[in-house]
Amino acid sequence: MRTSRLRTVHPVLWAGWAALAAGAVLCVVGWYGVSGERHAERQLPYLASCSIPGAALIIAGAVLLARGRGSIAAARVEELYGLLVAAEPGEPEEAGRAALAPLAVSGDLLMVPGGTLWHRADCPLVAGKAEAVPVDSKLVASGELDPCPICEPAEETD
Repeated sequence: MRTSRLRTVHPVLWAGWAALAAGAVLCVVGWYGVSGERHAERQLPYLASCSIPGAALIIAGAVLLARGRGSIAAARVEELYGLLVAAEPGEPEEAGRAALAPLAVSGDLLMVPGGTLWHRADCPLVAGKAEAVPVDSKLVASGELDPCPICEPAEETD
């Protein structure tokens, strides 16, 4: 799903590449013309008609390319925002309950040695980790371990 704004950015990129190419050609022609002349008064026309406009076209092309790429990025952000807004939940009550419910509901409590949190066994942060061990109640009682904010094991022990 592409937006119409993405299609309008491409001409800016093409114009940038065309300006860069034309500027490079003009600079090469100007350099060739200047290199063939011995006297400074005969070199000035090549500088005025080729080299300076060529440098200006190179700068303009670089600006157009930077602007076009920024516009593409902005259009993609807008497209993603539109997709995010379009994906609204069906009922606001169900979404509220789902957001408040913990991700894990197991009764077994685990911790990772050296960690600062204690978790339910089916918490996504410790599920499947071989190094997870049962929680030492002394660490919880002393306050060295905090409850995991994702699985919220504190609700079960209260």
